[in-house]
Amino acid sequence: MANNYKFKGVALATTAETALVTSAANETIIIKSIRVTNNTGNTPTVSMDVLDSSASAEFTIFNTKALTANNSEEFLSVPLVLEKSDALKATISSTDSIHIGITYLSIT
Repeated sequence: MANNYKFKGVALATTAETALVTSAANETIIIKSIRVTNNTGNTPTVSMDVLDSSASAEFTIFNTKALTANNSEEFLSVPLVLEKSDALKATISSTDSIHIGITYLSIT
């Protein structure tokens, strides 16, 4: 079993649902931090869901959370676990420049 700490940065400027992190078939991911930065003077909203592959269902983590203009915010207060083939997805309400930084532990 290997443990690797990782960082994933995603720049979003689309209203389409976007996969941020997807665990492999032999991997468990423990997300420690989701840092969201709004790089504009606008105030879009962001929603995050987890696609649970074992249940074939999508579960809401954050629903239309408002982002403050030109500001960063930590979204997690407790770790979030993704099991094999689960995916963390994000959707923003506008095409504003949003950066999402995710730190996590990958266990294989």
